[in-house]
Amino acid sequence: MKSKKATTCDHSCLMCRYVLKDWLGQIDLHRKQIKVKKGEQFIAEGEAVHGIYFVQSGLIKVHRNLSDKEIIVRFAKEGDIVGHRGVSSEQAVYPISATALEPTQLCFVDLPFFMSTLRINSELSYQLMLFYADELQLSEQKMCNLVQLSVKNRLAWSLLLLHRIFGAGSSEGYIGLALSKKDLASYVGTTYETFYRMLGELAAMGTITVEGKKIFIKDFQQLNRLASEQEV
Repeated sequence: MKSKKATTCDHSCLMCRYVLKDWLGQIDLHRKQIKVKKGEQFIAEGEAVHGIYFVQSGLIKVHRNLSDKEIIVRFAKEGDIVGHRGVSSEQAVYPISATALEPTQLCFVDLPFFMSTLRINSELSYQLMLFYADELQLSEQKMCNLVQLSVKNRLAWSLLLLHRIFGAGSSEGYIGLALSKKDLASYVGTTYETFYRMLGELAAMGTITVEGKKIFIKDFQQLNRLASEQEV
């Protein structure tokens, strides 16, 4: 992981979008630009929080280990924040790990500066509160899905969510990112073998098509129906 003082920034990340214009100069003074290789982990679960990251380009998976199994919590794309789950009023440690899925460029600010930024910029604090609320609702929904939905139904729900986040501008139904089957299985919360079988069943139904690592949604209505069906 290479770190250097950043010389350019388009100020498009969550932090820069909502701070006072006069504060952008302070961000430029305190931030560092970090280049991360594909497959490189830059946050380790359980380590002390040293700062917050913002994705300038590339793709990140945020994941946890549960009973020696990797569970992917979310994916972070350009403009997204990473490491915020470690912010706490007590001794702060990262409850997650973060790994680059492709060559990625990050913007890093240390925790004291980030906390000062929140205190001075009320709009950023407000927007971050809404972001936390959305993340909490999504996490609770995923927990409910693990109990109430079959793997095929969870897969349908997950594909719709990924399309909403990453592929909303695609007219072909492309979910918006090319992921390995292993990572998708970890995101859905199942084994690779079960995931692969369920993916094949959805394809056989004509609901999706699969081209290598790319998945295209062909029947949104059917996928929505599957995503809302509970086990009986």
